[in-house]
Amino acid sequence: MRALVGFSILCLLIGQDLPFLLADDVSIVDGSTQIQNLCLANRLSDFLPPPYNNISDSMPCTPLWNTFVLRYSENRDNVMTIIVSALYTTGWVGIGFSKDGRMVGSSAMIGWISKKGQARIKQYYLQGTERDQVVPDQGELQLQKVPPVVALHGAMIYLAFQVKFAVKVPRRAVILAFSTAYPSKLGRLTKHDDKTTVIVDFSKANEVRSMKTTTASTEKTKHGVMAILGWGFLLPLGAMLARYLRHKDPLWYYLHIGIQFTGFIFGLTAVILGIRLYNKIQPDIPAHRGIGIFLLVLSILQVLAFFARPQKETKMRRYWNWYHHWIGRISLFFGAVNIVLGIRMAAENEVVAWKIGYGFVLSVTLLAFLVLEIFRIRGSIGSPSSHTPSSFETHHPSSSTSV
Repeated sequence: MRALVGFSILCLLIGQDLPFLLADDVSIVDGSTQIQNLCLANRLSDFLPPPYNNISDSMPCTPLWNTFVLRYSENRDNVMTIIVSALYTTGWVGIGFSKDGRMVGSSAMIGWISKKGQARIKQYYLQGTERDQVVPDQGELQLQKVPPVVALHGAMIYLAFQVKFAVKVPRRAVILAFSTAYPSKLGRLTKHDDKTTVIVDFSKANEVRSMKTTTASTEKTKHGVMAILGWGFLLPLGAMLARYLRHKDPLWYYLHIGIQFTGFIFGLTAVILGIRLYNKIQPDIPAHRGIGIFLLVLSILQVLAFFARPQKETKMRRYWNWYHHWIGRISLFFGAVNIVLGIRMAAENEVVAWKIGYGFVLSVTLLAFLVLEIFRIRGSIGSPSSHTPSSFETHHPSSSTSV
């Protein structure tokens, strides 16, 4: 009889949702549906700033403890992007990294939304268990140039930051804690309401990195193809038609306008793809990026100049010709330079293919230019006035749009 009663009591205890029974398994068994809902409830890209919004949706979503959810990814430089989220009312939430799983000696990222609605995030070094031993703005985490971010979306708070670990360890001890009391005005933390330590397997970050690398490689290819077609082929072709096909008036004019406009569209597409790619992978390419923006400005000015072209009988036509020709030549020169800079930044296994491809296009273009220029000098093609600087031609009926 005693055994039967004892067994009944044990079954009753197991049937209850008791914390001491499920504390280690709440995120794996009982809370799996709830955690999945937390993972799928919000698209982080809708409210997180770059670069977090560009990579967060592809991160693995891992339940840790209570409502704490971890997302993470790692790039080829071993820089890890970490986004931790939890249900939030007041106070602070934090995630710490420890070598031995203990709180003392660990470094943590703590975030909160102040009473005035201001987002705050700091790194803390936990020298001891006393409040004055939790030191703000110190720690051993090697935070990167991208600033950490705190965001409140709905009932969830999100802490996002990038860190580079000195030693690459697949499994790390992670400390999670929260408090409903706000830190002091000087950033001193209040005592936590609850905390736990979990072991996280960060090896899945390699899978995300592989997927991101493949995606980035595809987008780089699209960006490069558009740039070569626009700035490396179509725009130089349109310029040569304006210079060497003058004797086919007005055919050269319509071909020049059509091809240059098409080249402009390809070049603009390359710039847009480049901006998207930059926001995703944040590469250190100031020269390539700066020249790309410079070329975009020049190409827009050329398009606007076409619509602002003065009549050929006016005095301004002479200066317009000079402006149009030289802006076009400068654009073509820097376009070729920027393509070369872009090829130098391609992956090692793709550099040779890009060099061969653009080398062929550039060689054919230069060879065609040399041959056509010889024929032009001999007077076989082009207008008779082509020996004089075309920017000062004021009587030729179609010299206004040549490059």
